[in-house]
Amino acid sequence: MDMTGKGVVITGASRGIGEATARMMAAAGAQVALLARNGDAVAEIAGEIGPNALAIPCDVARYWEVEAAISAAAREFGSLDVVINNAGVIEPIASLADSDPDAWSQVIDINLKGVFYGMRAAIPQMRKGGTIITISSGAAHNALESWSHYCTSKAGAAMLTRCAHRENPGLRIMGLSPGTVATQMQHEIKASGVGPVAALEWEDHIPADWPARALMWMCSADADAFAGEEISLRDADIRARIGLGA
Repeated sequence: MDMTGKGVVITGASRGIGEATARMMAAAGAQVALLARNGDAVAEIAGEIGPNALAIPCDVARYWEVEAAISAAAREFGSLDVVINNAGVIEPIASLADSDPDAWSQVIDINLKGVFYGMRAAIPQMRKGGTIITISSGAAHNALESWSHYCTSKAGAAMLTRCAHRENPGLRIMGLSPGTVATQMQHEIKASGVGPVAALEWEDHIPADWPARALMWMCSADADAFAGEEISLRDADIRARIGLGA
C-alpha cells in the first residue's frame, strides 16, 4: 500500500507493534511521528528510519503532552491522516485484593485515558477525514485472573472507539485485536506465571509485523466496511484478506 503524503501518529512507538508499524508505514512513504515516554528510544528508531520520521517524547497519560505532540506532528506534516492509539501497559499483574490502587489507576490512565486523549487531540485536526485505530485485546471481552486493570481498561477503550465512530461519521474509526504478539509485554505476562496466556511459549505468539501489516491494511479503502468495528487477527478470514499466514 502506498502511503506517500500521509501524516501518521503512533503512540507507544518505542518498541513492539508501534515500532514495527512506524517502520512499515514510513517505508510505504508516510511521514510518521513516533510518540513514547522513552524519548531516547524513539529518537534512535526515527534516526534509523530517516527523514520521514519524527520522534516526540510523550506520556499519553498527560493530555497536554498528547495535544502538543499531535499538534506538532500535524504542523510538521501539513496534515494528520492516521492516528494509532497503541500505547499500553499490563504491569503490575495482581489480584484485586492485592493490587496497589495507584498502580491500578496508572494502567487506566495509559490504556484508557491515553486513548481518549489521543482521540480528543486528533479529531479536531482531522476535519477533512482520516483513520483512527485503537489497539484492542481479547481481554476487552474476557475476564482474566489478575488482569482486572488491563481487562477493564481495554473494555473501556473498545467502547470509546465505538462511541467515537458514532460521533464522527466523516472519520474511519475502528479497533484491532491482534491476539498475543511477541513483544516485551509477553515477557512480563510469562514472568507473572498467572493464567493461560502466561502458559504460552514464545513461539505461540505472532510476530509484531503481523499487526503492523494489519494496521496498514486498515488504512486502505479495502477496510472501509469495518469502520466502527473491532477486527481480530485471530479470524482466519481477516488474516487471509490481509495476506497473513495461517
